[in-house]
Amino acid sequence: MQLYATVSGQPQGSAILLLHGLFGMGSNLSMIARALIDEYQVHSLDLRNHGRSPDADHMSFSDMAGDVLAYMDGAGLSKVHVLGHSLGGKVAMQVALIAPDRVDRLIVADIAPVAYQGNHNAVFAGLRAVDLATLQSRRDAESVLAEHIEEEGVRQFILKSLYRDENKQFQWRMNVQGLEDCYEELRQGLRVEPGQQFTGSVLFIKGELSRYIMPEHRETVASLFPHAELKMIQKTGHWLHAEKPVAFNRLVLNFLSS
Repeated sequence: MQLYATVSGQPQGSAILLLHGLFGMGSNLSMIARALIDEYQVHSLDLRNHGRSPDADHMSFSDMAGDVLAYMDGAGLSKVHVLGHSLGGKVAMQVALIAPDRVDRLIVADIAPVAYQGNHNAVFAGLRAVDLATLQSRRDAESVLAEHIEEEGVRQFILKSLYRDENKQFQWRMNVQGLEDCYEELRQGLRVEPGQQFTGSVLFIKGELSRYIMPEHRETVASLFPHAELKMIQKTGHWLHAEKPVAFNRLVLNFLSS
């Protein structure tokens, strides 16, 4: 699958791929992208069924890792740093495990390589409730979403994917049905072969108030990424790169340059 991407920064710099989370797109990581462009060649990707990338009926982590590796081949990138948040973090880890020789440093933002209980039913309900055919404004869309999604920040995040097409008709920049159909797969842990590891440098960044990385995940992380280190950003949740961009960016830059 040919993924959509924007490229910025230094053409001769080391390449870094940025992989967004569920319901997002590459531009969601724009703050860390801006922090990287003075030194790195930054590739912000839209994962399949997200943003401007193609729709697909299947989206296992192996599928999405394959998409990323195909993008690297097409862009002439033999080896890269990879940074992923949430779903993108799982994809980034899968890329590193499948093709360890093609990943230099790996940064995983607030996710672990484990299965999670599904917690996005309200988001899917809100997305289904928005009638795009009759929608008149973004404010109307937010009002409908608010009936299902309590957190304003989550609603604003979802609304970033709402746009008007060439016929002035509202559309989502995500394949809502495809994401819902594949959601059971997306909440699972990574597909790992016996003995499979990535022995390069790995940084996990956790939001203190988030429960996506927990002490009980330590053994699984260590078995797959034996040289991983963990940093925590105080008083922040799952959206740590947006809530505390200065602290997040500093951790990333220090890790890449160390």
